[in-house]
Amino acid sequence: MSDVAFLLLIFIMLVSLMHYRKKPGIEYPEAETATRVNGGQNFEIWIERTGASSLNGVPASLEDIELALAGLYAAAPGTRVHIIADRNTPFTHVQGVITVLQRLQYRAVSFVVKDSP
Repeated sequence: MSDVAFLLLIFIMLVSLMHYRKKPGIEYPEAETATRVNGGQNFEIWIERTGASSLNGVPASLEDIELALAGLYAAAPGTRVHIIADRNTPFTHVQGVITVLQRLQYRAVSFVVKDSP
């Protein structure tokens, strides 16, 4: 009986690691005013200081982002895009993502900032 419990514990631990999503270490920027947005569906674009970007935790190039957003807009146009960039990220890296969103005429976009106390 203890062998079965031990194997079950190992199985649960392995399955939980399969769904683990690694988030990049990002220092959130601050804003003077911020509005909370509660959306049903969110799509996250992470931009690190180095310019590396990822979609929902998966590394992606600007072309990958454009293809994913085009498919997303066709399938669910109400999905809100969250841009999460480190506060020390050069604006040129963020501008690339913004250009893609403008080209696709995507309007449901939010910039994620630090929650003020």
